Amino acid sequence: MQPDEHEHVIQELETLIRDTQTTIDRIETYGLNDTMPDDYQALLDILDTAIKQQREHTLVMLNH
Repeated sequence: MQPDEHEHVIQELETLIRDTQTTIDRIETYGLNDTMPDDYQALLDILDTAIKQQREHTLVMLNH
């Protein structure tokens, strides 16, 4: 991948991270994390994966 492609992926992941965090915040506000623990965990997993992928792309881009 070229640095500009990494940057594009990083930006897309940033959007996913922000949207997922917003959803998590809403779920916690309404207490759905207690009533829907599997869905809540799935969102946490998505957030974790997106953050890790964003970090990997950032490191690769910086090393070029």
